[in-house]
Amino acid sequence: MTERRRWSLHPLGLALGVGLAAVACTPTLIPRTGFFQGLVSGVMLAAGYLLGVVVALLARPLVRRRPSPALRGIGWVLLAMVLVPVVVQALRYGYAEQVAQAALLGVAPPTVPGWLLAVPVAAAVLALLVGLVRGVRALPRWPRRLVVGLGIVLVALMAVSVAGIPGVNPARTVLDRAFAAQDAGTFGGATQPTSPQRSGSPASLLTWESLGRGGRTFVSDTPAPAALAEASGRPAVDPIRVYVGLGSSADATERARLAVEELRRTGAFERPVVAVLTTTGTGFVDAEAVDALELAWGGDTAVVTSQYSLMPSALSLLLDGDRVAEAGRTMYDAVRAAVDALPPGAPRPRVVVFGESLGAVGSQAAFDSVDEVRDGALWNGPPNSSPLWRSLLERRDPATPAVRPVVGNGERVRFGGGSTTPFLTTSPPAPWPFPRAVYLQHPSDPVVWWSPRLVWERPDWLAEPHGDDVLPGVRWFPLVTFWQVTMDMIRAQEVPFGHGHNYGPESLDAWMDVVPPPGWTPADTARVHAVQEAAGLPTPGA
Repeated sequence: MTERRRWSLHPLGLALGVGLAAVACTPTLIPRTGFFQGLVSGVMLAAGYLLGVVVALLARPLVRRRPSPALRGIGWVLLAMVLVPVVVQALRYGYAEQVAQAALLGVAPPTVPGWLLAVPVAAAVLALLVGLVRGVRALPRWPRRLVVGLGIVLVALMAVSVAGIPGVNPARTVLDRAFAAQDAGTFGGATQPTSPQRSGSPASLLTWESLGRGGRTFVSDTPAPAALAEASGRPAVDPIRVYVGLGSSADATERARLAVEELRRTGAFERPVVAVLTTTGTGFVDAEAVDALELAWGGDTAVVTSQYSLMPSALSLLLDGDRVAEAGRTMYDAVRAAVDALPPGAPRPRVVVFGESLGAVGSQAAFDSVDEVRDGALWNGPPNSSPLWRSLLERRDPATPAVRPVVGNGERVRFGGGSTTPFLTTSPPAPWPFPRAVYLQHPSDPVVWWSPRLVWERPDWLAEPHGDDVLPGVRWFPLVTFWQVTMDMIRAQEVPFGHGHNYGPESLDAWMDVVPPPGWTPADTARVHAVQEAAGLPTPGA
């Protein structure tokens, strides 16, 4: 009897857990499979269970007598009579909403058998977490204290790492070493370039081996000359791509200096456009955004960036805030200073900036306000933690929603994405002089809308009318919405172009608002999209 009671479930914990798990069946931003729904509901099931157990422990001194076995049996029957219909209704509602959301975003809906997988997955998550806690409790005293102590130490080290204390980041040190091996080799069959216009070539100041995996991919994969000529309507020019990896220097200032020297070597400052990019955590660059700029300009551009981390973006977002900001700021400042130092009367390129996702955080760090953007900026899918982006949303014009804000009547910066991207120039219908800054943000992009504050606070994007690719029925629930959107980020790029964190060829339309070639027209943009489509890339409206 004692053993059976030890491993039985707690009624209040089960009731609260099932309640939270049922609420977690509501939709958020990205359609879920049954497996992912099981993970979402399973964690909420465990969280509610823990909450119920804690409440029961706190209330125990107020209970004078334990109920008899017969009364407990009746209680379990009544509880089952309530919880089973709750689970059934939650599954039915969740399935219907996921089908509607899949249709809205253009993905395959879950099947009924696949959706029902959520039940055993959620139960397995609860069993795993409860079993882990009870397993630790079952250990003898000293091993149990050792395990608990190690857990406390790990939590403390992570808290110190996330706190951003300069020079104190133990988690980052460990993870950098763990991910170092992944920076070796190549991706997608990348080969060393022979063109002197590329870093890592025989003529380069930077060795092929020093670039890192993301850098080797970036410098080896440029549009073909025929595509550049067809897209731009002018003779093709060999694009300049400069990349400085961590293999060249661990210091951001030194990497920026090396980048400027490489730009000088390639003659980049004689090009009409120099684009300063900030990479993702692992050093990868959004190839479609770079290709779009090069196709429109016929290759007569220079693109420069550097590596600052070895960790994936999700970890870098937590642990690399200082490094990504330093990388974006130092690279832009160095390139800007080099251009400003050109001889009087010499042609000066337009120095534009770009970043996507975590790269947008670093790229924005070069500016305290959009008024400091001198030649143009494009930022795709900026994370919610981006200070400049947040400051703009906080001062958006009255009656404009967070998902599609208007700031200062759109005079310096405009927001688009999805169906609105090709219409940035005319929305709002007010003058938009150069220089221009553009943010692309989908209403369904969890990277843009995820924030720790979702745990306790309803955000504006859920308090206001929803965006055109978010179901009207999406609601905010304390704790639950935070975990749902957290899981949404895992699959944010598995939805079609124009939704989630998939910006694809939208960058072309935005680039042509920021830095169009002379005499550029919408017909020219359509021609570039046709070249992209012929290359197998999706296009707006496709």
